[in-house]
Amino acid sequence: MIMKNILITLGILLLTGNFLFAQHAHIITSGSVEFEKSVNTYAIIKKMLGNNIQGLTQQLYEQYQKTQPQFKVLKSTLTFDNDKTLFTPIEPENNNSFTFMGDIPMGSQRNTIYTDLSAGTSINHKGFFDETYLLKDSLRKIKWKITDETREVAGYTCRRANALILDSIYVVAFYTNEIHVSGGPESFTGLPGMILEVALPHDNVIWRATKVNDLTIAPNTIVPPKKGKAMTKKQFMDVFNSMLKNAGTGKRIDMLKLDYLL
Repeated sequence: MIMKNILITLGILLLTGNFLFAQHAHIITSGSVEFEKSVNTYAIIKKMLGNNIQGLTQQLYEQYQKTQPQFKVLKSTLTFDNDKTLFTPIEPENNNSFTFMGDIPMGSQRNTIYTDLSAGTSINHKGFFDETYLLKDSLRKIKWKITDETREVAGYTCRRANALILDSIYVVAFYTNEIHVSGGPESFTGLPGMILEVALPHDNVIWRATKVNDLTIAPNTIVPPKKGKAMTKKQFMDVFNSMLKNAGTGKRIDMLKLDYLL
């Protein structure tokens, strides 16, 4: 009787294991990924203030900590089908990014990005102050270094990769080769599978997948944005630098550069 129960238990475990394996047994090439972008507003504001947290500024900062959550969370969707992806921010229901210092860098989502992975090109619909731009250019070349570290993200086993972007910004990404599309949130691409998590550890922001939807994408769902002032990334950087040339220097300007040039 005991042996029979053991055999039944083993059979159930094997069947359950086979079922769980079957859930991820096939390679996904189309569907959507739901992302959350988490921004540590306390850390960002403190960096912008530097050593000037005193007097009224100190009081305002402490009041902000008492009344506002430490992490601002923004949602987005990445729709993908073989070699095409479309990253689309979701407008937040309550926008609390305004503080005594104005908009927090990285505290919003400015980009809707269409990517053609086979052609190596992207079209980025970007908001910049009161203007909207349509940036058509090649994909950012990211020199990833893949490691042996793994992590589970949204139910998928992911491998870690590290890189530098914009010359000095350290990036940590986790990707899965179970989704056979070399895409990711925002403009992060170039790994042998879908990027499900990206962190800029020193800049207090992380994108993490919360759900992967394995489904067939209807024709004409993934199409490039069309509205905006067309220009290349280099032309946009010229516009950006021109508008900020009289804004001074400091942590806030550096963080704005990261925010808009991402």
